[in-house]
Amino acid sequence: MIESPMTPLSPPADTRPDVIVINDVSKRFVIRKDNSLKERLVTLGRLGRRHREDFWALRNVTATIKAGTTIGLIGHNGSGKSTLLKVIGGIIDPTSGSVSRRGRIAALLELGAGFHPDLTGRENVFLNAAILGLSRKETEARFDDIASFSGIGDFIDTQVKFYSSGMYVRLAFAVAVHTDPDILLVDEVLAVGDEAFQRKCLDKIRSFQAEGRTIILVTHSLGQVAELCDRAILLNRGNVVFEGPAHEAVAQFRDILEERRIGDLSEENAGAPVEVPRVVATTVHARGKGVGERVEHGDDLIVTTTFHHPGLSPEWFGAVQIDNSAGQVVYGTSSRLLGMNLSRFTGEWTLQFTLKDVRLGTGKYFVNISMMDESGRHVADAPQAAAFDVLYYPRAVGTSYLEPEIVELGAAGASR
Repeated sequence: MIESPMTPLSPPADTRPDVIVINDVSKRFVIRKDNSLKERLVTLGRLGRRHREDFWALRNVTATIKAGTTIGLIGHNGSGKSTLLKVIGGIIDPTSGSVSRRGRIAALLELGAGFHPDLTGRENVFLNAAILGLSRKETEARFDDIASFSGIGDFIDTQVKFYSSGMYVRLAFAVAVHTDPDILLVDEVLAVGDEAFQRKCLDKIRSFQAEGRTIILVTHSLGQVAELCDRAILLNRGNVVFEGPAHEAVAQFRDILEERRIGDLSEENAGAPVEVPRVVATTVHARGKGVGERVEHGDDLIVTTTFHHPGLSPEWFGAVQIDNSAGQVVYGTSSRLLGMNLSRFTGEWTLQFTLKDVRLGTGKYFVNISMMDESGRHVADAPQAAAFDVLYYPRAVGTSYLEPEIVELGAAGASR
């Protein structure tokens, strides 16, 4: 039967083999509350149970990772990301469940892991390479490339206990990526080292991706996750709350972070005095194609803010500033810059900014509001008073949105 052109086609099945299968994994740690040997001897037996507590770092985690994919593990501190990476790497065993792996694994799990402080960098290269499965002959053949990639120069024959944190990471990363791993596990080490070396590491990861290797990355840089990863696993208190496309996982994680920030702010402000100048409330609404706080390119962004001043306000102006998730200012304006003189008031006064034809890149953005007097002194501020998301756009990346077009030019420079 010939299908109608209107019949939706199902996406092609991913035929790549599974290299890691995580099946119902849980991990428990025991936290002891007795701090000395004497206390432990006193609390032996039944009383000892009162002085320890079970902490479940992972609970019933199940996931399958295909060959040649790059997976991001994301979540706030203590969510179980590093524990899951160590379980995948076989560094620690799960309390329950199982992990199946195929291929050689190279792991960069923590600063200087696998290095002996009293050995030189050269000796540690051979030691670490042996741990990762290389023979001495193979390590000798690759040593010059490892030393060159690390860029630590003459320090290669210095004891690593005298290394800086950046030198540790340089050498450890150099060894790991030169062992030809099928699976590379990276835990936050890319945050250490100078910018040039970070770019070098990212270039190496991209070359691994082009070669079809599997990479699992733990990082707090959500920009790196969105840029490098095909998929992501979002963990919260040891549970998987989302597994899917990286940009969707990043958006959900930013929502979780925003909910926590608002909750913490509410607790801090619970006992604050009421009769002071302040920003009472701020709402953000998209007018156009977007719905509510979800903004699409070309929408108008409407920011409505209510200010409170207990007595007669001074001559004042209102300001709005938009920051991206990295804290960078992407836009700002004020009633003064717009040439508008605002009325003095007592009690509450509402101001509305309409920012037309929004052209921001994909991601979460935060709205900051300020009330200032004529001299520019801040009378009332509301940092991150509201937030909104710009929807995912698959044709470009960055903090600004530009409509892309491309024309192929022939050898003679004429369009065709």
